[in-house]
Amino acid sequence: MNELQKETSPYLLQHAKNPVRWKAWNDDTLAKAQNEKKLIIISIGYSACHWCHVMEHESFENIEVANVMNNNFINIKIDREERPDIDAVYMKAVQLMTGRGGWPMNVVALPDGRPVWGGTYFKKNDWINSLEKLQELYIEKPDLLVEYADKLTEGISSISLIPLNENNSVFGNEEFENLIKKWKKSFDWEFGGMARAPKFMMPNNYEFLLRLGVKQKSQELLDFVNLTLTKMAYGGIFDVVDGGFSRYSVDMKWHIPHFEKMGYDNGQMVVLYCNAYKVFGNDLFKEIVFKTLNFIEKEWLSSYGSFYSAFDADSLNEENKLEEGAFYSWKKTELQEIISDDFELFSKVFNINEFGFWENENYVLIQNNSLEEIANENMITTELLKSKKSNWEKKLYDYREQRKKPLLDDKCLTSWNAIILKGFAEAYKTFGEENYKCIAINNGEFIAKNCWSEDGFLFRNFKNGKSSITGYLEDYAHVIDAFISLYEITLDEKWLFYSKQLTHYCFDYFYNEKQQFFSFKHKNDSQLISEHFEIEDNVIPSANAVMARNLKKLSVYYENNYFETIAKKMLQNILPIIDYASAFSNWLQLYLDFDEQHKELAICGKESDYFVEKINKKYLPNITIAATEKDSMLPFLRNRTHNDKTYFYLCENKSCSAPTESFETILQNIEN
Repeated sequence: MNELQKETSPYLLQHAKNPVRWKAWNDDTLAKAQNEKKLIIISIGYSACHWCHVMEHESFENIEVANVMNNNFINIKIDREERPDIDAVYMKAVQLMTGRGGWPMNVVALPDGRPVWGGTYFKKNDWINSLEKLQELYIEKPDLLVEYADKLTEGISSISLIPLNENNSVFGNEEFENLIKKWKKSFDWEFGGMARAPKFMMPNNYEFLLRLGVKQKSQELLDFVNLTLTKMAYGGIFDVVDGGFSRYSVDMKWHIPHFEKMGYDNGQMVVLYCNAYKVFGNDLFKEIVFKTLNFIEKEWLSSYGSFYSAFDADSLNEENKLEEGAFYSWKKTELQEIISDDFELFSKVFNINEFGFWENENYVLIQNNSLEEIANENMITTELLKSKKSNWEKKLYDYREQRKKPLLDDKCLTSWNAIILKGFAEAYKTFGEENYKCIAINNGEFIAKNCWSEDGFLFRNFKNGKSSITGYLEDYAHVIDAFISLYEITLDEKWLFYSKQLTHYCFDYFYNEKQQFFSFKHKNDSQLISEHFEIEDNVIPSANAVMARNLKKLSVYYENNYFETIAKKMLQNILPIIDYASAFSNWLQLYLDFDEQHKELAICGKESDYFVEKINKKYLPNITIAATEKDSMLPFLRNRTHNDKTYFYLCENKSCSAPTESFETILQNIEN
């Protein structure tokens, strides 16, 4: 056993029995590298990563490889989900060196941590050869490596800097429309999503396109979002048997995923499908929400009220060997036995044919037509086919439960919990299921109790009843966002107060006044080779973009001009550097938040709860809502309650119209 046996991360523990003498990233390990003047191998991955497992089996479990690594290097293993700060900095290095990135990520660095070489997955012999050459170069020509490290570190720092923009007029409607026009060229009108593979779901992209489609009454954008969400819901990347989305598909048709299920994906996808249901009223989208939340509640909800992180891509097959997708794929003979007399119709629904074939006699279930179309072709009613499909899925679920499930990553990450919390909150808004509200509130209480220290900072991780690792901007941004969501479904102002407290903490310990953005890492934490400002949206939205949108909302609730000014400055600095909208869709959401159509609504009186619930069921992204039944100390609501009546105050640009008792009038003014 190496030193990783002392860790709690499931990913690090997976490597605890490797012959490689792995160490965790800490001050002692870094000091050891400096004292012994050894190169450092920094190997980064996560527990659900298929190719991380492959490289471990081929290389890190191999004695020959271990001897090369142990004799010449200090070897550090990192769970990227626990330490996204380290991952972000060294990912920039790998992308600068190779033009691409991914996991596993493997970097060789000087004893002071500055990178000199790196890449992603390596075959065993390539890995050994590269390490031996690097060690030889380090002994014979160390100055060359130092010179390269200087230039590379300078490059990493330079791409982290965002130029300040003092000109308000550099970005207007013309520039905005040009970005959207350019983006449309990448649309896949056959299967939805972007016209490339692999295909990531990127829910923040479709949140923005849905909002823009509604705002502009663009049938083109609405049709594209509807197509994309329908094709994703048809299966493959979505687990039709038990709910939940995999991380991405390797093909154009959302069919074959890398089968890992991640908490952050599923929380965001629930929010997206809730909003899409409000717009399109598609029962398929409702089904996706209910199935996914049922999966999360059943498989990931802990006794603490927290959510676990992920399911692995790999699981044990019939031969008791780890195999990617073994839990989710089906052989035709299995399906014929399970479905029996209905197999012919089943095979038409789920494509037990060339379209649904994967590999090695295995199929992954996927629709390519609606149930209405299939019912018509087979001369049965849609209602009957829906009933049959539900029955088939129940049979498949019961059968599949007898298989060995994928490995569970049972750490609870603060930001991912907040993202999933928001999914439950938005589902409660949309469908009114009390259980969703209870789960969201309990998770909020868990975060406040277990992930928020008495000293004011958030922890990153919770495992085995203990919190660890100082949180990152990502944690604060998403927790603030989630707490605002809790206010929206409970009207309990403590959640807004918590959000404001955490926001002030972020200004004290994360905000860089010179850069006018929030640093990813706490000021008092040990600093890395370069400061990181996360500005681009990825599978998780940019922490700075989420933070800026939080500031915009809190500026309304607390009538705080400073919050609004900072959010505007951040947006002003970002807009001129946007090249491709898909990486900045959350910033473009903020751009719409500052649009003249954005309004604020105060509902005050004894029926405020009732009217908030009615509004929450509508798709109204251009409105910030606050409500109270009694006198409130919240600045936006102060002195607005009158007798036993319920009044509506509609405001725009800090100017409010006369209060009205007419809900219909207010709705017309909001929606027009």
